[in-house]
Amino acid sequence: MKTLSFLCLFGLVVLRGHGGALSQAPSYGERGSDLGIQVFQQEVRSRPLDNIVLSPHGVASILGMLLPGAHGETRKQVLTALRYKKNGPYKMLKKLHKTLTAKANQDSLLIANAMFTKEGFPMKEAFVATNKANFQCESRSLDFRHPSKAADDINEWVSNKTKGHIPSLVKADMLDSALTRLVAVNSIYFKGLWKSRFQAEDTKMRPFTSGDGTVHKVPMMSQLSVFNIGMVTTPQGLKYKVIELPYHGNTVSMLIALPSEENTPLSHIIPTISTASVQNWTKLMHMMKIRLLIPKFTADAEVDLKGSLSALGLTDMFSSERADFRHLSAEPLYVSTALQKAKIEVNEDGTKASAATTAILIARSSPPWVAVDRPFLFLIRHNPTGTILFMGQINQP
Repeated sequence: MKTLSFLCLFGLVVLRGHGGALSQAPSYGERGSDLGIQVFQQEVRSRPLDNIVLSPHGVASILGMLLPGAHGETRKQVLTALRYKKNGPYKMLKKLHKTLTAKANQDSLLIANAMFTKEGFPMKEAFVATNKANFQCESRSLDFRHPSKAADDINEWVSNKTKGHIPSLVKADMLDSALTRLVAVNSIYFKGLWKSRFQAEDTKMRPFTSGDGTVHKVPMMSQLSVFNIGMVTTPQGLKYKVIELPYHGNTVSMLIALPSEENTPLSHIIPTISTASVQNWTKLMHMMKIRLLIPKFTADAEVDLKGSLSALGLTDMFSSERADFRHLSAEPLYVSTALQKAKIEVNEDGTKASAATTAILIARSSPPWVAVDRPFLFLIRHNPTGTILFMGQINQP
């Protein structure tokens, strides 16, 4: 059984994901994002005190690219995990990709997909055509007999598509010179400018209490402005604040979730998050003039997704005995590697990730301060489709 290397990258984030129950019919962006959120939750469970960054949409994209090649139980597991319809979600996935990559988003959001195949490896025409039509997926052949050169070629593509933010994704030892047939890569790059920018002169060193209780002085940005803010209660009765920071253009926002009580760990909030809960946030938030303090931060993470995806029911694709990709190639294949790299940078101007207030409310009294000075969760969301492009937990900026 030959190997199918499955490597997910996202502009600043390399990742993959899973899904949860929604109160109303979810969009295809939300279905895929829910799978990614579940992958994120798996990672957080195993590394509760680390900074973790992931692209839920990236996880769904790479699985969506492999789906037309899958058959039988392998295909069923992917469809079940993503909650896609059996007859093929391609019409909706094509529409979603077209929306996310529209000209209006091209200054801030770049998504690219590619299949790197062994020279002479015959992929089924329908598989190639489906991926080209739905994901504008490039196809390139490489000589995997020379793993270092093949890895360099893939990394050069990744670096170009992420504008240098992910300079390296693949290591030569991930590529089997004899067995590797296909490397599937999805890249998401996001660079957003805040709709209301922070001023550098207002950034001061302030205390931040990290996940292990240690207090650090970090550069904390500050802004007095009108923000969408709300209070959310988990099914267990825990309360947390949600704040929306829109990016220029209003189609993408960063959402920050912060436990209200200092003694409530972030790990008690994260398991309750889904695209349904995020939808609910939008109903609970209201415009309010506040003094917002939020740290500048940079975080990156590399995630081996194989364990998380397997735990979520996607087991057959990783099995050399059970994987069934007969619609991809006549040659038997299985997925050997599922890798994610993610990076995010947040500063006064906005966010780099590889990932409208019309009324000004004048407060008669001094506006409240909201300080994001302990572990918090962030999501970067494409609002029209509900797609979660990136998410992460920050324990120490």
